[in-house]
Amino acid sequence: MEAQTTHEEVARPNAVGVIMDGNRRWAKQRDMPTVEGHRAGYARLKEVLEWCKEDGVHDLAVYAFSTENWHRAEEEVGGLMRLMRYVLEHELSELRSHDVAVHVVGDLARFPDDLQQSIARLHETNSPDAQYRLWVCASYGGRAEIVHAAAKLLEAGGDGTEARFAEALWSAGMPDPDIVIRTGGQQRLSNFLPWQSVYSELFFLDTLWPDFSREEWGGVLAAYAARKRNFGA
Repeated sequence: MEAQTTHEEVARPNAVGVIMDGNRRWAKQRDMPTVEGHRAGYARLKEVLEWCKEDGVHDLAVYAFSTENWHRAEEEVGGLMRLMRYVLEHELSELRSHDVAVHVVGDLARFPDDLQQSIARLHETNSPDAQYRLWVCASYGGRAEIVHAAAKLLEAGGDGTEARFAEALWSAGMPDPDIVIRTGGQQRLSNFLPWQSVYSELFFLDTLWPDFSREEWGGVLAAYAARKRNFGA
């Protein structure tokens, strides 16, 4: 089916993906432990969720922890796990009070058992009627996701359509992002949503993630509104 669109129809994105790069450099610049940069990054993420609601963006997917990040220093990985535990134990009620459902997307079997159980409870108790959804890509790699989906389809048999393949992904149910933003100065996707981002508009910013501002967010949305998307038509 060919996608048809007009400038007016794409003035506002429905789904945005973010590669939250720069937390470690932000902490280093301030002579802080690395985990403080990740805490500052989480605080910025909560603000961005509010901006999404203000601007009618219903789905936000963020790159929080890649499959390669497991190879980082034990102290940093442990700090990230503790931050994740804190969010799951203390922050979910606030998010849900703002009509946000949270989904963790990735190779979840690599997490410690207690986190796997907390994530399972999270998914079981998400409201299917939530107006806004936060997709946290953690222990996530796009190539690994594609390989996992392909193996799942081969085991199940049947026709290998794009729709069936999408349903086999870890991110099943996530809409393709209209926009992908990367902060931190690098201009690459680094294994973030390769299947889903084929028609995403890409924005690369020098700003470190904890410093990402409301003005920069608005600038991205304004630039997006000025682009015409033909989806190959």
